[in-house]
Amino acid sequence: MSSYIDIALIITSIALIVSVILQNKGTGLGGLTGVDTSTVYMSRRGIEKTLFWITIVLSVVFFILTITAVLVA
Repeated sequence: MSSYIDIALIITSIALIVSVILQNKGTGLGGLTGVDTSTVYMSRRGIEKTLFWITIVLSVVFFILTITAVLVA
């Protein structure tokens, strides 16, 4: 049972890392110009909104799996 939880935890953590990396905040190389883009509000639409919710779901699943792994061990 513990090995299944560990495998699920590894897969979830990799997916969470990928989803966080895929979210670009628009700073990229544009941050080198010195323009402060943190004050500009942009609404999430389309794939950005979907990726945002996938990241939230993956983080909740990761948290639940971590608590489960601690309780099983």
